[in-house]
Amino acid sequence: MRGKGESMHRFFIAPDAVSGGEARIEGEDVQHIAKVLRLNPGDKVSLCDGHKMEYTACIEHIERERVVLQILSQGDSKAEPNCMVTLYQGLPKAGKLETIIQKCVELGVSRIVPFAASRSVVRLTAQEFERKRPRYARVAYEAAKQSRRGIVPEVCGLTALSAEDFSQYDATLLAYEEEHGKTLKAALSDARPVERLALIVGPEGGFAPEEVALLQASGAVSVSLGPRILRTETAGMAAVAMALYELEF
Repeated sequence: MRGKGESMHRFFIAPDAVSGGEARIEGEDVQHIAKVLRLNPGDKVSLCDGHKMEYTACIEHIERERVVLQILSQGDSKAEPNCMVTLYQGLPKAGKLETIIQKCVELGVSRIVPFAASRSVVRLTAQEFERKRPRYARVAYEAAKQSRRGIVPEVCGLTALSAEDFSQYDATLLAYEEEHGKTLKAALSDARPVERLALIVGPEGGFAPEEVALLQASGAVSVSLGPRILRTETAGMAAVAMALYELEF
């Protein structure tokens, strides 16, 4: 939802698309600007290079394959959290992953890594998932643009948790319905400072005991998201929101 006074349209550009006080927009956004939004020379837009740098720019001219703009001001993105959160999401039923991506991008996730679990209802090979990935990337892009993010979070290819290296994170938290002692808040408090966080959420059927044991042996801490059982599409969003709230405030 746009705040009052935030009326400029927003576009992501490549970092090398800015040079000498000018910027250029290329690709499908050109037609969107010219034919759908009907913007004209003199109109102002917001640009982001996907690396947390933002620009206010004025359209100079619109060509068939690019839009040339004058940079008016620039600065660091204010929308990015200090902690980079990676959500490991158990492959859900068809249609749910798009919702998870959209909402978690809005909430501030930095990366989403779908994984196949023993109790996943949907069974896909890595190659089958790869054919769907451009659509998921588009969902992430549109959500990042709408929520005025400073990056476009990556949606990774389908993986197996046994192939992941969790040592790269300051903390790895496993949302587990059988955990009744440690809360996410308590686990984050124990782990501070946390600049890189992994959150692991299972599919509809939850985790098999051997998967939980494997993750715990890899350093994951089992946490509770509360007394109620959440659907997989709710659990990821809840975990991201809870974690960033605890770490940002």
